[in-house]
Amino acid sequence: MHRSLTWLLAVLLLALAGSAGAATVAPLRVMTFNVRTPSPDGVNVWENRRDLFVRTVRDADPDVFGTQELHKEQGDYVVAKLPHYAWFGEGRRGGDGDEHMGVFYRTDRLEVLKSGNFWLSDTPDVPGSVSWGHPFPRMVTWALFERKADGRRFYFFDTHLPYRDEDEAARTKGAKEILARIEALPKTVPVVLVGDFNTTPTSQAHALLATMLTDARATAPEHAGPDKTFHAFTGQPTEQIDWILTRGFTARSADTITAHDGKVYPSDHFPVVAVLDWKQP
Repeated sequence: MHRSLTWLLAVLLLALAGSAGAATVAPLRVMTFNVRTPSPDGVNVWENRRDLFVRTVRDADPDVFGTQELHKEQGDYVVAKLPHYAWFGEGRRGGDGDEHMGVFYRTDRLEVLKSGNFWLSDTPDVPGSVSWGHPFPRMVTWALFERKADGRRFYFFDTHLPYRDEDEAARTKGAKEILARIEALPKTVPVVLVGDFNTTPTSQAHALLATMLTDARATAPEHAGPDKTFHAFTGQPTEQIDWILTRGFTARSADTITAHDGKVYPSDHFPVVAVLDWKQP
């Protein structure tokens, strides 16, 4: 009898220890942030808002974040000011020019195991390729990350879909290409997809992505800031087009960050930050 009780207590203690260990797994903090290109935007030129952009990133403290419309000089400026981050990506026409889906990550927290790019076209492995009637190349930059603290791995995808009203069919085709890539990945490794999708959560593109992925903003129990994210440097957002979608995570919170300095905003989009808990296998 005494031996049976000892064995039972040992089993219970191991179970409790396992539960406590699972409960203390650190979440992943991710962000999506359309930077706005360094265009001649009057008072909203990059030089006038870049330090606020850096401060917004520093305050949000994401482990990893995806940008859209990023030019190389912008990415290099950010990591010069925030040296604990590194970034990678390829221009949408190939090479270092034009817009990037730049992915930034904390080098003290994460390691890149693999990375790459593909284009949302009939020839996705051809840099700069365009199909489906929209005017500019559209692409995805992706990576497989490993967290240094515990060896946990996840895939991160960053995209920017076509922007015109008449491009909804192209956005849907792009979503199908992204889903095909995610479908080919191991189901045991979680996935994060972020981006400026240039369409709302009521769209066909969102419905398609939702067949495999979960919208962090729609499902997180904690929220801050408005649902809508595009505000054209006015601070008054009109469209919810910047999303964080996941597989293998549960969103703890999803916040829209409305940082500004008077009438200066870091971008014409508000960034979205999500805190993600790893689902237990």
